[in-house]
Amino acid sequence: MKLLNGRELADFIKERQAHQVRGLIQHDKVKPKLAIVTTSRADHENLPIETYMRMKQKYADDILIDTEIFRAPQDDLLEIVEKINNDPEIHGVIIQLPLENINQTDEIVNAVAPEKDVDALGQNAILDPATPMAINWLLAGYNVDLTQKHIAIVGNGRLVGKPLARMWRNSGLDVEVMDRKTENLHEKLLSSDVIVTATGVPNLITSDDVKFGAVVVDAGTAAEHGKIVGDVSEELRARDDIKITPQIGGVGPLTISALMDNVIRTARATIKSNN
Repeated sequence: MKLLNGRELADFIKERQAHQVRGLIQHDKVKPKLAIVTTSRADHENLPIETYMRMKQKYADDILIDTEIFRAPQDDLLEIVEKINNDPEIHGVIIQLPLENINQTDEIVNAVAPEKDVDALGQNAILDPATPMAINWLLAGYNVDLTQKHIAIVGNGRLVGKPLARMWRNSGLDVEVMDRKTENLHEKLLSSDVIVTATGVPNLITSDDVKFGAVVVDAGTAAEHGKIVGDVSEELRARDDIKITPQIGGVGPLTISALMDNVIRTARATIKSNN
């Protein structure tokens, strides 16, 4: 087994980003700032959401990007987003999903100004979506060539599956999107050279689903028995013939790196617009 360790790659990217942010602060007098908007309440902790927000804050602190978390009932989010859109001191906005009422997700993520939408979730987003960008970085960093490969993406969510499929299809790659309700899921997975899964269903992908020598990227997250787990089973992780992300430190660290790359881009864009 070869681990696709995103944490190692993120360390290199982080060093480059810290240098870029110092340049913005010292040369351009701009301090990049990220706003994280959430309906999660600190006194009612949602483990995956709170963990990822803490990770984003820690990473941002390390490279001198300011962060501010806006916690509010969902009815107040549109007003908060509007204020953030109009605040020149804030360069990037993340709507931390899932929201309490998922039916309002489109309305709220589309309210984020496209030039500040660092997650690229809005319909008019102009930046690259963070998690698909992270998966690309991860595979490129380990020299995984996707050309002439049959790729399965399990899960069609707005954060990973849908934008990743669009990105790879636009690059001319052979991509099939499926989910746990797909007929003949087992057979389709077995015929795939590369599997990216992001469903949040623990143990969905087992060793029997994956052919010899395949590449598996587990971007799923769920809370189970008080810890965060992915979509793949332990027996699959134990195989020595595949390339696979570790249970912790695969796509997650690089997703945060990609988010911060977008914050740096948006901060730089304000310099150009002010000149």
